[in-house]
Amino acid sequence: MRYVVALLIGCALTFQVARAGAAPPTVADSFRQLRSLAGDWRGTDEHGQAVRSTFQLIASGTAVMETLAPSGMEEMVTLYSVDRDAITLVHFCPTNNRPRMRAIPRPGQPASLVFEFQDAGNLESLEEGHEHKLVIDFKDQDHVDEHWTWRRAGADTEMIFRLARTRKP
Repeated sequence: MRYVVALLIGCALTFQVARAGAAPPTVADSFRQLRSLAGDWRGTDEHGQAVRSTFQLIASGTAVMETLAPSGMEEMVTLYSVDRDAITLVHFCPTNNRPRMRAIPRPGQPASLVFEFQDAGNLESLEEGHEHKLVIDFKDQDHVDEHWTWRRAGADTEMIFRLARTRKP
């Protein structure tokens, strides 16, 4: 009987160690990956138009500020930071609203962050145009894709920015 109990405990510990080796990404891991984007980026949107972006660490590295400038549009600024079990963002849009989104790192998706809309400052109604979702796909250390979803009157339009690093800080 002792042998069976010892065997069961051993199997349970082995299973826990195996699961720990395949642990999902933590918020700290994901934020470290976001921080690694610091520098200047250039690329194109889904129509082949030029886009540039700069990621900058601010507030002693506790936040990341992205300045995104798609061709033919005004600059947008997005601030990313950790909030307990998630990474949050505030997007300062030329439309003068400020969507707030939240991403919780997902098992099986360590190379992407999916930011979901929470609420927005200066937005009287969800029918007004606003950024509603952001997916950041980390291709490698020098390539990243951003999939922004613009929502107006319940209809979504996706803008895709494919960026390549041009300078590290």
